[in-house]
Amino acid sequence: MNRISKVLTIVMALALSVLMGWANDTSAQTLKIGAAINLTGPASTWGRFHARGLQDYLNYVNDVKGGIHGSTVTLILVDTGYKVPEAVAAVRKFAVRDKVDMIATWGAGEGLAAKPIIQRYKIPTINFSTSWEILEPPIDYFYLPFGSYKLDCYAILEYIRTIHKGTDAPKVGLLTYNNAYGRSIHKPSREYAEKHNINIVAIEEFPPKTVDLTTELLRLRKVGAEYIFMQMLPAAIITTLKCADRIEYEPPFFGTWTSTDPDFFKMGKGLIRNRLIIQFPGGLPVDQSEGITLLKELWSRYKTVDKFDASYWEGVVIGTIMERALLRAKEKYGKINRETINKAMESFSNENFGGLVPNITYTKTNHEASSKARIVQVHEDGRFTPLTNYFIPGKEKIKMISY
Repeated sequence: MNRISKVLTIVMALALSVLMGWANDTSAQTLKIGAAINLTGPASTWGRFHARGLQDYLNYVNDVKGGIHGSTVTLILVDTGYKVPEAVAAVRKFAVRDKVDMIATWGAGEGLAAKPIIQRYKIPTINFSTSWEILEPPIDYFYLPFGSYKLDCYAILEYIRTIHKGTDAPKVGLLTYNNAYGRSIHKPSREYAEKHNINIVAIEEFPPKTVDLTTELLRLRKVGAEYIFMQMLPAAIITTLKCADRIEYEPPFFGTWTSTDPDFFKMGKGLIRNRLIIQFPGGLPVDQSEGITLLKELWSRYKTVDKFDASYWEGVVIGTIMERALLRAKEKYGKINRETINKAMESFSNENFGGLVPNITYTKTNHEASSKARIVQVHEDGRFTPLTNYFIPGKEKIKMISY
């Protein structure tokens, strides 16, 4: 064999070994995440910023961290228009055609409707809405990013009980949408109230497209509601505050963590004042935590937002949980697929996310992530100020704090 033939043989052998290495190297795979999110329907401000937060963080994983052990993460985003059939169709497409590794679903009704498909195809899924009904058995493959709306109910009612003056039970009125999202606070609020000497005096429901809530507020005032606990999205809260001013009704208003979005503070000038208090289960700028440092880096790099926003925050939270699940699957089981991702998530034990959310634990029988809450004041200028420490309602005493 002459010298040229030897060189060619060596080059071909090297090329073959490289090609075989690529074929066997799981780090070269593309990891697919499907997200079925409301981008154009009612409450789409929340959905759009959910999607942007998730997209920005996954881009950050690819751009800055080099992917997941060398694998690129691809987000397949579908607009559901806040329509359950569209969400179900998107999840079916993710499962069958796109063959995704993980899924993010959005609303309470959409998650519930898609649940059978997700469980049939055994795809680990995180739902943006923390409706507790989603985790009614069977819970397989479905996860929440933090505590459910049950946690919101327990925390808010415990806070009302703590601040209430007088010997009589505090009188609380519920004001909610008449859909799965709105009604998710009804049952847990009634149950907690019965056990803790709180009087739920009325529940007023209304369709999401309602533009005047004067009648509902008049009824709440008539039955003596001293505190109003709302489960609605930001535009409806602005309507509530306008109507309350119109009839000169001035109770404190309480909401879940879904109460604000980027448009809320623009529409709420002169209305929000200091009368909205929410349960917020996550990091805030005043914490100056690692999680907030991460958010600021994302704001600077991708220019999607330039200050704290709850909807963008949740998109980032879900992105970080998905990243951790993919990493753990590779580290624990040597490969990343639906089965190993799910096993990895169910092994989460007090996982630290730098204060972005309370530490997360999942088990085979509990996919709710966390049981810690805190009460937060929403200010008209867009600031969020914690009023309490993190606490587990019914188990830990509330400690009031001030900044």
